[in-house]
This record gives sequence, C-alpha cells and structure tokens, in this order.
Amino acid sequence: MKYKAVVFDLDGTLLDTLEDLMDAVNDALRKYGYPVRTLDEIRNFVGNGVRRLMERALPDGAQTPQFEQILAAFRAYYTVHCEDKTHAYDGVPELMQQLKDAGCRMAIVSNKLDSVVKELNQSYFSSYVRAAIGEKEGVRRKPAPDMVEQALAELQCKKEEAVYVGDSEVDIQTASNAGLACISVSWGFRDKDFLLKNGAAVIADTPREVWDLVSTHARPESP
Repeated sequence: MKYKAVVFDLDGTLLDTLEDLMDAVNDALRKYGYPVRTLDEIRNFVGNGVRRLMERALPDGAQTPQFEQILAAFRAYYTVHCEDKTHAYDGVPELMQQLKDAGCRMAIVSNKLDSVVKELNQSYFSSYVRAAIGEKEGVRRKPAPDMVEQALAELQCKKEEAVYVGDSEVDIQTASNAGLACISVSWGFRDKDFLLKNGAAVIADTPREVWDLVSTHARPESP
C-alpha cells in the first residue's frame, strides 16, 4: 500500500446526502414562510457546514429575522431524517472493504453535525472506519486542519502516511492546510471542471480509481 491511512470526506464522497439535506432546508424554510430551494441550489450551497448552508439558502442570510430559530428547525428535522434518502455511492462499500482487507486505516471528517456524522458512520461504515469526526465545539470546521489532525491522532498515523479523499474545493483546501496529499472525486457535488479550476491535482472518476491511487499506482504529490 502506498498509504497507511485514508481520510475521507463524507457528503458527496462516500454518501449521496443531497436529497435529505434539501428536504431539511425546505422544511425549515416553509415553516418560516420562505421560498424553497431546488436540488441544484442545495448542491451549490453545501460544503461549509449547516450554518453556512442555511445562510446561503435564505435571501438575507444570517441577517434574516429568526435566523437561529430557522437553523434550529433545520437541525431538528435533519437529525431525525438524515437517512431517509441518503445512500452510499456505487462502488464505495467495495472500496472500503478493499482498503480494510489491505490493512489501511480509515477516518471520516465532515462539516456536518458531529452527532449526525457518527450516526451515518454507524449505519454505513462502522466496520471500516476508526474515527468519524464532525462539526462540534472546540474543533474548527474544514478547511481548517483540526478535524484531519484529530483523525490522524486517532488513527495513530503521520500525515506523510495518509491521503485525503474528497469531492469539493473545501476538501482540496483542507488537505493542503493539513499537509496531506489529496485525491478529488468527480462523482460528488462538484464536477471535474470545477475541481480543476479550484486546484485539484489528482481526480478519480470511480471508487476503483481511488483504490488504484491509494494502493499501487502513482502517488499524488503532497501540497
């Protein structure tokens, strides 16, 4: 194996969570009389945590009257309904099984709520993933390196021995800030052209290509 550990983003990388996020956003918007958002709009809003998601979904952002109540409504709905339509991308479970069989350690870092990250990990990836870390007090959101550093500590792995896998510009920045090589994936919430324009050096189009890059093929350069 080229790497001892893989640190994964969650949304858009391992799981397609977009419809559940849209439903939670729109439930909160409806309750407070705001127009709902489309799936493509939600796709463009995600990546920087739930507060930024709701800021982008509301016409006046954080200046919206009752913003905190609207955010709380989103959190309440999503906590209950985060698995209604969410599913693993094709090939992801097989990738993680291959990595596990090869002795590779795995972690998830996400700007989702920490409780939801842990719930989704328990439902889908608990037999593979040693550390699942989300947004919580005292840990800065991505692209700050805090979550990655915590994950590597839990995996007992040095940054030179790990690679980061994600689907967005936030993930590219996170890997750079943490000093990890980065593999960007094109099947998630950002397309290949967008990733290239935002600094992607290595792009995988399928989970199989991620396996090839992590195991036997050319190693992505560290930032």
